[in-house]
Amino acid sequence: MSKKITGTLIWYYYICPREVWLMAHEFDACQDNYFLEMGRFLGEQSYSREKKEIEIGNIKIDLLKRDGKKIVIGEVKKSSKFESSAKMQLAFYLYRLKQAGIRAEGELLIPKEKKKIPVVLNSNTEKELEKAMDEITKIISSETPPEPKKIRFCSKCAYGEFCWV
Repeated sequence: MSKKITGTLIWYYYICPREVWLMAHEFDACQDNYFLEMGRFLGEQSYSREKKEIEIGNIKIDLLKRDGKKIVIGEVKKSSKFESSAKMQLAFYLYRLKQAGIRAEGELLIPKEKKKIPVVLNSNTEKELEKAMDEITKIISSETPPEPKKIRFCSKCAYGEFCWV
């Protein structure tokens, strides 16, 4: 199976491999999940002066701006609860842009907490991303999803009906 790896799959990989499989196999999350709705609302209402939702190939960048001669891309999240997975998602976008010959810097933006966290792509992060992409390919190539594992994020997950019904 040759599914394209997206930033969202990278983000889910660091939270729950079962969600990676479900999303890659086009199982839709519960769209009226409060937390999904809040995330969409926050993305629409925050950073109104910036260019939003820029699609380049299989990546979708939340924000794009110029800072002098630098290109800065931003990823907007509603909280820092998933900060490490969000950083890897943003690093993935930087990685894909680098492959296309575009040098950029990243900012993880959490407007509710008034946080702006710089994200830098370095050789260690690139190696970690390549390992994650290999693992994601294995997960989505499987005929069945990984078994559900109860983690602290399950109670608010929009995919919960596929695990704990």
